[in-house]
Amino acid sequence: MSPLVRLSPALPIGSPDMDTETLVKPLDDANLELLRHVHPAGWRNPDGKGVYDLIVVGAGPAGLVSAVGAVELGARVAIIERALMGGDCLNVGCVPSKGLLRAARLVGEAGKGDALGVPIEVAEIDFERVMRRMRRRRADISSNDSARRCADLGIDVFFGDAQFTGLGEVAVKGQRLQFRRAVITTGTRPAAPPIPGLADTPYLTNETLFWITERPSQLLVVGGGAIGCEMAQAFARLGSEVILFDMSPQLLPREGRDAAEVVARQLGRDGVRIELGVRVQRVGKTANGIELEFERDSTLGRVVGDHLFVAAGRAPNVETLNLEAAGVGYGEEGIVVDDRLRTSNRRIYAAGDVCSPFKFTHAADAMARIVIQNALFFGRRKVSALVIPWCTYTDPEIAHVGLCEQETREQGRQIETLTIPLTDVDRAVLDEETDGFIRVHHDRGKLLGCTIVASHASEIIGEASYIITHSGTLDDLSATIHPYPTQAEALRKAADAYRRALLTPAVRVWFERYFKWTRSW
Repeated sequence: MSPLVRLSPALPIGSPDMDTETLVKPLDDANLELLRHVHPAGWRNPDGKGVYDLIVVGAGPAGLVSAVGAVELGARVAIIERALMGGDCLNVGCVPSKGLLRAARLVGEAGKGDALGVPIEVAEIDFERVMRRMRRRRADISSNDSARRCADLGIDVFFGDAQFTGLGEVAVKGQRLQFRRAVITTGTRPAAPPIPGLADTPYLTNETLFWITERPSQLLVVGGGAIGCEMAQAFARLGSEVILFDMSPQLLPREGRDAAEVVARQLGRDGVRIELGVRVQRVGKTANGIELEFERDSTLGRVVGDHLFVAAGRAPNVETLNLEAAGVGYGEEGIVVDDRLRTSNRRIYAAGDVCSPFKFTHAADAMARIVIQNALFFGRRKVSALVIPWCTYTDPEIAHVGLCEQETREQGRQIETLTIPLTDVDRAVLDEETDGFIRVHHDRGKLLGCTIVASHASEIIGEASYIITHSGTLDDLSATIHPYPTQAEALRKAADAYRRALLTPAVRVWFERYFKWTRSW
């Protein structure tokens, strides 16, 4: 059994007193290459160069986009990172999780073999090899976020713990750097829920889950959001017994109930035991493993696993920044910003997870672009104008953009909803992937929102995002030729359904009169 990793909530990954072995494990060739790129040994911080046009605190996606964009425009830029460049996305989030999900999806594909007339018997899964491939591919990608690449572009790269020492100054490793503008992009870390016994129990988070090299026999998952569902499905498909717990009466509480139910059904088919509407009463280490007690409707239950994975929310990385010295306001949800991403100190901006409810890499990227314009060029771009899609990478995936039905009604807007089940989409039928749908919300044809539940929903949602971003209509979708057969064709089907609805009985009568008249010519 692989060793359990204990993550203390008081010492998040990336704290300045952590050594290299605490930043990433195991120290194999792939991870050593990763470290050479994102936390190179022996890196010497440069000497500060007067007043910087922009200092970036945090080298995750928002920070890197801000720094690279600014320096390419000719600004004097510094970036400060206390742990791993690339942030959560590269090191402990999007990249490693999707590497793992790719292997799990292959197992799911094999499960459809019998229905397709190609029965496939999945041999013993080489879990260690799956994880090794994930680490290798992460290392292959990591050069894009490397310290050397940033330095070669002209960015001064500093490693260390950043602390503001004034309204226009930040300190790192004994140097005080002055700035005209700064942006805080320090991201978030896994939150530790107030579960009795958790602080004294070894448990995994997304920051340590990808360190393991041996497959858990019994994995207990606390949290039914996107991360919890994705990893529960992945480990179940890769051979672990998985039990998932959440207080909500449904999985993925941000999603519509019917969308979440599609995912719940598939997780059940994959062998995940789902316990919803429960409160975890206690966890603890016993001789048999990790014991978890839960309560539902005054009835207690008890399970034992060898690994516990906690995915129950995020906490902003703000505690060590000495924000008070800079006059930057913050709270439990992170740094407080206005619609132009300015903090209470008008010289300092924030972007990404540390200040946004949309904790996605693509949202951080979009916000960083706003910071460059607003901070350096007196721009007036507003984050509220962004159209941000989000995706949950289970199988099937859920993707959403724009308003949901409840939001539109709360705004008092008159909307109509059209749903195309995948049973009506030829490609989905041919692929044995009919458990899902595409749903659009519109106001007299103007597209306001879209939800997709399909195998590759994340690849389709971009078209709906484009239409909403450019104030497009269902007529635009209907007039766009889509290849046949594809699952994306369901978007056109929804648009065609809207146009057919315009053919009211009264309109049809006029058309009948027209054709009768033309026949008399």
